Amino acid sequence: MFGAFVHLPLKTAATMTMTSKAQLINIELLKMRRIALMFSHSASRCSSAAVPLLEPQQLQRQLYRRQSQQLRFKQELLRCPARDQSSKSTCRGIHTEPFGQSVSMFHSMYAYLSHLPRLHALGIAVFAYVIYYLIQVVKRPIIACADGPFKQYLIKKMPTLENKYWPTFWCVESRAQTVLASLLRSKSLPRVNYRREILRLKDGGEVALDWLEEGCDERAPCVLILPGLTGESQAEYIKCLVFAAQQAGMRVVVFNNRGLGGIELKTPRLYCAANCEDLCEVVHHVRRTLPVDCKLGATGISMGGLILGNYLARKSDEARINLSAAKIISVPWDVHKGSASIEKPVINNLLGRHLAGSLCRTLRNHLEVYRDIYQDSEIDIQRILRCKTIKEFDALFTAKQFGYAHVNDYYTDATLHNKLDHISVPLLCLSAADDPFQPLDAIPIKAANQCTHVAIVITARGGHIGFLEGWWPSTKDQYMSRLFTEYFTKALYDEDGEFERASNKMHERFLAKKTMELTASLNAPAAAVLVDKLEQHKLKLM
Repeated sequence: MFGAFVHLPLKTAATMTMTSKAQLINIELLKMRRIALMFSHSASRCSSAAVPLLEPQQLQRQLYRRQSQQLRFKQELLRCPARDQSSKSTCRGIHTEPFGQSVSMFHSMYAYLSHLPRLHALGIAVFAYVIYYLIQVVKRPIIACADGPFKQYLIKKMPTLENKYWPTFWCVESRAQTVLASLLRSKSLPRVNYRREILRLKDGGEVALDWLEEGCDERAPCVLILPGLTGESQAEYIKCLVFAAQQAGMRVVVFNNRGLGGIELKTPRLYCAANCEDLCEVVHHVRRTLPVDCKLGATGISMGGLILGNYLARKSDEARINLSAAKIISVPWDVHKGSASIEKPVINNLLGRHLAGSLCRTLRNHLEVYRDIYQDSEIDIQRILRCKTIKEFDALFTAKQFGYAHVNDYYTDATLHNKLDHISVPLLCLSAADDPFQPLDAIPIKAANQCTHVAIVITARGGHIGFLEGWWPSTKDQYMSRLFTEYFTKALYDEDGEFERASNKMHERFLAKKTMELTASLNAPAAAVLVDKLEQHKLKLM
């Protein structure tokens, strides 16, 4: 019985027409399986009938012999043996066809990989990932800035910009960097004991200013920090910067927006990315509070960067008087593209839903203020509390509260990428090319390359406010906080006066550029005003 069954595939293969090599291989594989099943069934019948036909070792050798015959037959098919002229021409046609070649290549690769030891396969995978990490992940950051005093100063004084950024080896994906950085900082950084100051604003609203001055010298510089969309002074990324500034001997004040940081909402108005009125009052207050010879810097993270950037662009002269340097981190340059990016499925959308939920909770915490005010208005509070995206919340609440006809008008007004040439305070920006909240094509690289006061540092990886590095990310020395400390210690302490000289040269170029633009646009009165400012600036430098 075994013999007749084993010779059956050979007779069949000899008589059948070779139409496709792939079909023949599949047929032979199916017949090999039938042989194995027949041996197993025969062995079971013999054992049940207690008939000692073959010893197990003999049965195993015979099965191996049959399989070897099938393998040799399959190899003969691949080599196209010349049995007759018709089959020879058919095999040649199959061998030259791309499909036949791909089947043969796939079969050879599968046979190699299926017999590869697991440790070898793991080693090959690790080696391939290391090559990918070194080539595609580890890169020196790009510095988008016009050639001039600011760029020269940054390259000379900030060694971090000249070194490659080495993201955490096992966490290079943008969303993973974003989430893990938040979790790691929140678990490892302790609560900060601030000195809280409540600042009453002109319209009756209140904001909280949290100061950290412990261990600082009386003349130590100060950095004003603006948190993100729903962030406050105890947010993990804020504490990361606060501890870095404290170690450098700088005092810090964190600006908590209306309704955040545990303070009551005194007016119906909250905050938005395009409005910098509250920041203007805060900057004036902080400047008056500090000693006259104490320099003040400011940094904004995410939406805080939008508020700070709009303040620097719209209040250019005022900002230059009050601030010596500024920095923004992971800012959504183009709010339209940032909103579209955060709504992409699946992970981006989940992160966006989390932020939208935080906005709804902020509104819910102050529901008693809005329930009576908007009872008969077009703002439906209950519908707003069910929002699933940031854009939906802005369309139903933020845009209407600040007088915009449409949410797109609000986003256009908040966008920064077309306002860089109005900034006259040295501004360093940190963005990641893989930021899930801001696509790479929205970063204004061309505009920055023409600005005198703006430099954008773009890393290949980092996510949104992530920038983890090292085998196990340290919460004390991270890329984001190290760049923050390097910039402000050099700019605010400025022991050799080089930053001030560079800043004066930058402002001189800024005024000359604006004068040329106004002259070209035939706006003679405005150009004359700028010429007077330029002359006054030169007299101050003498």
